[in-house]
Amino acid sequence: MFVLVFVLTGCGTGEINQNSTGLWDRYIVYYFGKAIEGLSFGYEGIGIILFTLIIRILLLPLMNYQQKSMRKTQEIQPKLKELQETYASKDPDTVRKLQEEQQKLYSESGVNPLSGCLPLLVQLPIMMALWQAISRIPTLTDGTFLWMELGKPDPTYILPILAAIFTFISTKLNSMGQVNVQGTMKAMNYIMPAFILFMGINLASGLSLYWVVSNAFQVVQTLIINNPFKIRKEREMEEKRKKDLQKALRKANAPKKKK
Repeated sequence: MFVLVFVLTGCGTGEINQNSTGLWDRYIVYYFGKAIEGLSFGYEGIGIILFTLIIRILLLPLMNYQQKSMRKTQEIQPKLKELQETYASKDPDTVRKLQEEQQKLYSESGVNPLSGCLPLLVQLPIMMALWQAISRIPTLTDGTFLWMELGKPDPTYILPILAAIFTFISTKLNSMGQVNVQGTMKAMNYIMPAFILFMGINLASGLSLYWVVSNAFQVVQTLIINNPFKIRKEREMEEKRKKDLQKALRKANAPKKKK
């Protein structure tokens, strides 16, 4: 993903206008810029904020689908673990059987293991087109907002820091709603904010503004639609219910003492 960002955002350095050619420059980056200009009301920063909010609202169904799919995936983790223990051997036949049983479980549970990638695949070209618009369309490159020149890095680092903070809160909230987050997923709570901070310090402040608004929106969305505190409470209540049921069954099956 990171390599893709660096390569594609580096494609093209010339000015973009109505005479530009090519699918990417003329019909994507140019019209992104026109959309931001139309929403700016004389302040390009306002245009970026409104444009970001509109994009996030349009992505709500996709993000909601992702959140539900992730939650279903967490619910079947015990069954996946059982399958991995049952088919622990590394010979080709056992590995193939494990894959078949996992796919069967995904299908029966209505889970698509690739659904978590969809929002990222949609947002990447949007982010890249926005960066290109800010960097190559003069009205945006020369635009100002508050203390910043949108086409240049934020000299105070305030926006990159805010972007990193909101990214951390967003990834942390998502991981809180999952079970036994370890390894790479746990490391991403820190890697992504650090990456956003690094990019924000070195790239146009207009992109940092996009990250701040987008990730702040994501935090609010998570708290409303997929609140991890509510999920944890529900999970604890379900575990307590199971323990109480097991306790009651043991008590009912325990041999009665003779008087």
